[in-house]
Amino acid sequence: MSLAPERRRALEEIAPWWCPVSPIIWQRAYAVARSWWLDSDGRVDWPQLPPDTVFEGEQLGRWVQAQRAGWPGLEEDQRDLLSAIGIEADTELVAAKAAAEAKPALSRKDRFAQGLAALAALVEREGHAVVKRPHKEPVEAVEAGPGGEEQVVVSHFALGTWLNNQKARRAKLTPGPLAQLAEHGVEWA
Repeated sequence: MSLAPERRRALEEIAPWWCPVSPIIWQRAYAVARSWWLDSDGRVDWPQLPPDTVFEGEQLGRWVQAQRAGWPGLEEDQRDLLSAIGIEADTELVAAKAAAEAKPALSRKDRFAQGLAALAALVEREGHAVVKRPHKEPVEAVEAGPGGEEQVVVSHFALGTWLNNQKARRAKLTPGPLAQLAEHGVEWA
C-alpha cells in the first residue's frame, strides 16, 4: 500500500524521519548511540571511543567505528543523523576499508597452490603430512614495501583447516590436485 503524495508530504512535515531507509538493526544501534550522546550531554569524543565499548547491550564502539569507516556507503539521511550527534567520517578508516575491499580475492587455484606450498614446507620440515586442524603453517612471501623495495612478509596459513576442507571435498577434486596431495604424503588422496 502506498501513500498519496499529499499524505506523504504531510507526514514528512510532521516527522521527517517517519519512513527511514536504514535497516532496523542500524536504527537500533543509532538509537543507542544517540542515547549515549544524550546521557553524556553531547560531550562524546567518538574517535576515542574504544571498539569494545558496550552500551545497553549494543556493541557501540564497533558500530561507531564501522560507521566512521563506511561513511561513503551510508545514505545521506544516515550521515545527517550521525553528524547531528557528532559522529563524522574518519578518512584513515575510510581509506583502510577501501584498501581492504580493493584486495583481489584469491582464485581457488591460487588458494590451492598456497595450501600445497604450506604443506610442502611442513613435510620438508617434519617429514610427514599429519596435520591437526588448528595448525597454522608460517609462510614467507616477498612483497613490495612502502618505498617499492622488496620485503619478506611472514603470514600464517591455516593448513590444518585447509587440509580438512580438501578432505571433505575430495570427491570434487580432480585427479591433478589429488595426485599433488598424494605426492606430499596425504594418505586419503
